[in-house]
Amino acid sequence: MMKRIAILGSTGSIGQSALKVIRHLKEQFQVKALVAKNNIDLLEIQAKEFQPEIIAVENEEKAKELKKRLSSFRIVSGTEGINEAATYPDVDLVLSAMVGFAGILPTVHAIKARKQIALANKEVMVAAGEYVRKLADQYQVPLIPVDSEHSAIFQCLQGAPLSSVQRVILTASGGPFLNRPLEELKNVTVDEALTHPNWRMGAKVTVDCTTLMNKGLEVIEAHHLFNIPIEKIQVLIHPQSIVHSFVEYIDRTMLAQLAIPQMTIPIQYALTYPEKRESFHPPFDFTKNSTLNFYLPDPIRFPCLGFAYTALEEGGSMPCYLNASNEVLVERFIKGNISWKEIAIKLEKLIGRHHVNKMVSLEEIFEVDAMARAEAINI
Repeated sequence: MMKRIAILGSTGSIGQSALKVIRHLKEQFQVKALVAKNNIDLLEIQAKEFQPEIIAVENEEKAKELKKRLSSFRIVSGTEGINEAATYPDVDLVLSAMVGFAGILPTVHAIKARKQIALANKEVMVAAGEYVRKLADQYQVPLIPVDSEHSAIFQCLQGAPLSSVQRVILTASGGPFLNRPLEELKNVTVDEALTHPNWRMGAKVTVDCTTLMNKGLEVIEAHHLFNIPIEKIQVLIHPQSIVHSFVEYIDRTMLAQLAIPQMTIPIQYALTYPEKRESFHPPFDFTKNSTLNFYLPDPIRFPCLGFAYTALEEGGSMPCYLNASNEVLVERFIKGNISWKEIAIKLEKLIGRHHVNKMVSLEEIFEVDAMARAEAINI
């Protein structure tokens, strides 16, 4: 049976990889909707190849320009247009791959429309984890993780009761600054931070990997996705990025998911779930990947990981506040307005003065997000 797909964030790293998978398994999928922010040059190419029934562009001026180029396509714009694409009637599965907080609202609308969700946007579960988890349960919508680490956990947990889980171990490559002397971290450049040793990702995620905030956000996401208590979630540095996560059970047996560091692998699993299909990657070569190392993260080098654990422990509005503040600080670093080390320094100050409140509605989540962004811009 052919699956009908909507891709939210089709011009981003995850979106492009997803289309590569769909191109490979073209008999299995039909692209019904494409959503992008403003990269209409690439979106035009994608539209001509995959022939979606609806295209949404966040930037309204860019949407008008694209309409001139693709007059035969249905093109919508803005928040309403994105939500329309996310809830398009002929769609079975929505790949939520928009960058940052912007992915929350269309994902919520897709859940309410009872679409199966392939979740690549970790901020959805970080900023609005409790709300989205309850909503997905209410509408009986499966949330299939796309992140390599959460995909690994998802696969290792298949058929196992949570009561049998001793701990979950998320792996992190450590990024490009894992072994750089601490005194040299004050001189980190944007180009250095955007060059990851193992993965090819978007700018924001790549910078988060250098501070280990990406892994901290994944800890929060794992808690909400799998209902795993924080004390059972651990992080290990694994420079080779071959083991994507472990699950240890109470009998001290462990399951691990291994694969080369290519996002097309977990994306394909999320799109084809519960089935597995032939990959276009060659078989894994153990002789070329015979050494696997694991280390505890250095809290001095990677303080942002600790901030994420603290945010999850405090709960309420703190994870949302942390996520938004970090997003703004990373953007300021990429633009050259603050140094790499100042991301953690300013983030610690911001979360240290935030007064936690209980969030029960989507409106409150948006209010906390807006407040955090305003404060992170001005600190």
